[in-house]
Parts: sequence; C-alpha cells; structure tokens
Amino acid sequence: MSVYDLLLGKPLATSEERAEHIGVAAGIPIFGLDGLTSAAYGPEAALTLLIPLGIGSVEYGWRIISAILVLLTIVYFSYRQTIAAYPNGGGSYTVATENLGERAGLLAAAALMIDYILTAAVGISAGVTALTSAAPRLQPYTLEICLMILVLLAIINMRGVKDTGAAFIAPTFLFVGTLLTLIGVGFYKTIQAGGHPVAVHAMPAVLPASVGTLGLWLLLKAFASGCAAMTGVEAVSNGVMAFGEPRAKNAQRTLTIIIGILMVLLFGIAYLAKTYQVMPMQPEAAGYQSLLSLLVTAVFGRGWFYYLTMGTVLLALALSANTAFADFPRLTRAIAQHDFLPHVFILRGRRLLFSHGIYALTGFTAIILILFRGITDRLIPLYAIGAFMAFTLSQAGMVVHWRKEDKSHAGRVWHMVVNGIGAVATGITLVIVLVAKFVAGAWVTALLVPFLILIMIGVKKHYERVQAEMAEPRPMKMANLEAPVVVIPMARWDAITEKALRFGLLLSKEIKVVHIHSDDAESADSGLEDVWEHMVATPIRDAGATMPELVTIPSTFRYIISPLMDYILKLEGSHPGRKIAVLLPEMVVQHWWENALHNQRVQVLKLLLLLKGNQRIVVVNIPWYL
Repeated sequence: MSVYDLLLGKPLATSEERAEHIGVAAGIPIFGLDGLTSAAYGPEAALTLLIPLGIGSVEYGWRIISAILVLLTIVYFSYRQTIAAYPNGGGSYTVATENLGERAGLLAAAALMIDYILTAAVGISAGVTALTSAAPRLQPYTLEICLMILVLLAIINMRGVKDTGAAFIAPTFLFVGTLLTLIGVGFYKTIQAGGHPVAVHAMPAVLPASVGTLGLWLLLKAFASGCAAMTGVEAVSNGVMAFGEPRAKNAQRTLTIIIGILMVLLFGIAYLAKTYQVMPMQPEAAGYQSLLSLLVTAVFGRGWFYYLTMGTVLLALALSANTAFADFPRLTRAIAQHDFLPHVFILRGRRLLFSHGIYALTGFTAIILILFRGITDRLIPLYAIGAFMAFTLSQAGMVVHWRKEDKSHAGRVWHMVVNGIGAVATGITLVIVLVAKFVAGAWVTALLVPFLILIMIGVKKHYERVQAEMAEPRPMKMANLEAPVVVIPMARWDAITEKALRFGLLLSKEIKVVHIHSDDAESADSGLEDVWEHMVATPIRDAGATMPELVTIPSTFRYIISPLMDYILKLEGSHPGRKIAVLLPEMVVQHWWENALHNQRVQVLKLLLLLKGNQRIVVVNIPWYL
C-alpha cells in the first residue's frame, strides 16, 4: 500500500457509493458539530458586549440567549419542512433558485460560501482559544496551531464521508457529555444552595455592581453576536443526499437531535453564568480565559474534570470546521452544475468526494486565518450574516414552494405559515446583525457577497459564450481539407528533434525547420547548419521524400522565443486558409523535480502560441520519454 493510500484511503469505485451513505449517529458529528460547538462561543460573544453593564449584565445575557432559543425553534421547524420537501438536498441555493429565481439563488450561494469559509475559520480558532485558555504559554503560537488543525481536517475529510463520521463520533459525544455533566452538576449545586451557589475556585476578576446602563443599541449588538450560535443549522438540509434510506427521515431525526442538544447547551450555559455570576473576560486582558473555562472552574475547580472538559472543547471546536468541509463541496457542486462556478467542482475524486471543493475551502480558510491571526473575536463580526441571509432566502423560497403546491395538499397552508414566520424572523435578525456589526467588520461580508455574485455571473457568461461558439448544428464540412504547413523549431540535431521531424514527414510535404542562429560563439544552439546536409538532407534525399526547408533566423541579441513567434505569425498570415502545425519536441522526465532542469523554452513558446495564435495555428507536443 502506498503512503498516499494509507493517508487518504484506497480509491473507491462508483458502485461503492451506497456503502458511503451514513446514518443518524454519524450524521450528528458530520453535519451538527458546528452547531453544537457554537454553544462554546455563542453565549460568550453576546455576554462580552454586555461587560459595560457590570454584574447586572448576566441577567440581560440570560434574556438574550432566551430570545435566540425562540428564534432557533422557529428555524428548526422551518428546516424540517425543507428536508421533507427536498429529499435530494434542499439547501438555500437550491430552494432560492427554484422558487425565487436565479438572482436570489446567487445571493444565497454567495452568502453560504462565505458562511462555510468563516464556519471553518471560527471553529478552528475557537478551539485553539480553548487550548490557550488552559495553556496560556501556547498563545503566541495561535496561528500556527490553527493552520496545523486545518491541514489535519482536510486530510481526514479526503478519506470520505463514512471515515470522517467514524472519526468524529467519539469527540462529538465526549464534548456533549462533558458539557451536559457541567450543566447537570451546576444545576444541582444551584438547587442545593437555594439559587446562590458559591464558586469552587475564585474568579480571576469581580465585576462591579454597575458600570453602565443598557441601551437598545447595546442590546441589539449583543443579540447579533449571540446569533453566531445558530450558524450551521442549515447543514443537514444541504447534506440530505449523504444519508441512507429513508433519507429524509434520517436527516430530520439528525436535525432534531442536533437542535435539541444545542438548545439544552445554550440554555444551561446561560443559566449557569447567571446563577454563578460569571461574565466573560475581555479578550485582550492578561491571563484571558474563555467563558466556558470560567464556568467549569466555578463548578468543578481546576481538577481533572476541568482539563478533560477543556480538552474535549478544544477537540470538538477544532473539528467543528468539518461541517463546512461536509457541505461546502456539495454547495460548489450544485452551483457549478448551473455553470456559475468552474466545472471542476462537479468532478468526484478518488474517494467519491468532490475533492476540489475541499481544496478550495482549505485554501480560503487558511487565508482568513492568516489575515485575522486566528483570533476568534476578530472573526465573529464577519460571522452569522451569511448564515442568516441564507436562512431568510431559504424560508422565503419555501413559502413560494408551498404556494405552488396543489391546493388539495394536506397541511399546505400550515407549511406556508411556518416557513413564512421563519422568513420574517430570520429576515429581521439579518437586518439587526448587519446593522449592529457593520462597523465592527460586517461591511467586509457585505462587500464580498456582491463581489462573489459578479464572479459567478462572469463564469456563467464565459460558459455561455463557449457553448455558443462550440455548437455545431451543421454536418461535417469536407471542403478545403489540405495538409498543414508544419513548423519544427530545432536548436540542434538529436534524438528528440529526429522524432519530431519523422512525425512531421508523416503530416505534410511542406515542412519548415526553423533554427535560431545566435552570434554567441559559446551557444550550444549554433551548430545545426554544420550537420544538416549529412544528418538530415542526405537521408531524406536518398529515401525520395520531400525535402524540409531549413529556415535559419539570425539572433543578434541571443533572443530565441521572439524570433520564433514572429516567424510563425508571419507564416500564418502568408498562408490564408492553411493550418500551421507547430511541432514542439519536449522531454518527459522521470521525476517531477527534474522538470525545472528542462523544457523552459518549450513551455513559454507553447503558452505564447496559445495566447497570440488563432484557430489556424495548431500546437502538437512531441514527447521524448527519458
């Protein structure tokens, strides 16, 4: 077995696709880890903005999280209906395109692509934040650790959906188990203490009783930041095709479990923060710890359970980027099928994956992490906008979908009402998030969305132009079929150029062997004329074949490519209606690194002929295998 097969798994035949389908247990970590782990940073994102309120902020934080839970419930019921209506995959792009039109579909596509890239970046950076909270000495290496985790995730996902799910089941349930234990023990201690539990370990700082007053703007900003906990909810509806039959039922069960656990985690963390009077620290503060770190310390102290919990949070958060790896390739494939992205995104890789989507996601995520140095709080302002834009378009599309259904369809009106409420609720939230986070960085996302739409429109126009130009509704034309004028650039006489000339003699009786003669006495490309007569001309003459014409072009300044290009273009102009076949002898080396030692001129000439040539200039490679 090769190292490549060992690392990424053996190639899978197309017939093995059914074996790659997953069940509910594997679907939870693959499509739900992003949503579940948002409980580790969503409440903190909201509560951090309320620090100016002092200790009273925990009460307002609790209410904000409650409002987010109501919104999450609405979105859950909306997406259950989407899965039922689109059992072959009903992501925002598909639903919006089919029901609201192409422009709405492009808006959803751009929003989702940005959301998935930020999902990967935020998940990894939040996981590393958990690590540096437990081990502050690693904080200077935040970016390097983020990039290492990103590469590891890409490798795991290249092994296929089934292997990915198997690898993530244990970390997911360990993460959920430790947090549920934290919440359960915290609740028990709160009840035992009559609602006023005492922290096991002293907090690093105590907030004053009151610092500021609550304004509507501050409340909206906190709500907008807390909505980061809702990202990833759409993942299941995008990935319905990954489930085994009954596909829609399995996807709905998976979504139900994910949302149910997420609501318990969000509710429990917000409640513990309120009862233990724990508020997050400023990210720039010395000895910074995450809100989860503070809560576990308050409930359990700094014993073995603390390190177990923070370790599982780190692992789960880092792996939560897998939701993006699971859905981004499927999204780009759907977009590419409509010609808005390069068709390479449609191709399946060796493990039945849309591998190029994984490559693209890995590259874009790396760029985002490098630009923002892997710091979660710098990424959060960009987050959630894409998700809520996709939510809104999907739910609005579903309303149109139900309107188009037969009026005799059972529950048609009820379905419209549910999706309509979802569209209104997420639409209002989108406006709040966009306005509240605009100055903090949401303007970047607001600019990226139309930029991506313009790129996709440009790709579509290119494919339309290619299709129109390549269409040939007429029978094959047999007129004006004539052998081409063959041009063979030749620096010296050797085995490679002999092969090219032999092939040229088969193609045409009109062959131009073009030799660039340099005035440089030390040049190795100056001696073809000396051997032409006895090495080339005499054997051809004795065989009775048509003699090629040796065209020698002097090069005063030792240029090679420019004189060749000028000659070929001039020859094409002087032979209207004739094909010009340029035969390029090229050495094929045994090892990839040896390419740097050969073929530079051939590659440059080939590129220039493709760029400056036209339909009548044909480039033919003549390979010589070492």
